[in-house]
Amino acid sequence: MFDLQSILWLTLIVFAIYYWRGALLVKDRAYAAAQKRCEEMQVQLLDETVYLRRLWFKRNDQGKLSLWRAFYFEFTVSGADRYFGRVIMLGARITQVELDAHRLH
Repeated sequence: MFDLQSILWLTLIVFAIYYWRGALLVKDRAYAAAQKRCEEMQVQLLDETVYLRRLWFKRNDQGKLSLWRAFYFEFTVSGADRYFGRVIMLGARITQVELDAHRLH
């Protein structure tokens, strides 16, 4: 009924769907963290999005290998200038949210 090649393809498809679903959940958490930090700093999050810029493997505090992700976003203070911010995540945990130096108006 199923040969080895069919099982391999099915496994790869299931793994891709599992990764894609998890990546969307992590991106939503990164967006929420960026939006919260922008509200705290009284700046405006531009384009209402974050995007994945870096992806790597790194060990967490327990020594377990996890995906390290750096999501970037843009924000503005006055609407004239654009600045970058980053949400750094290790696995599903947010480790850092930082904004570039910007002018206060």
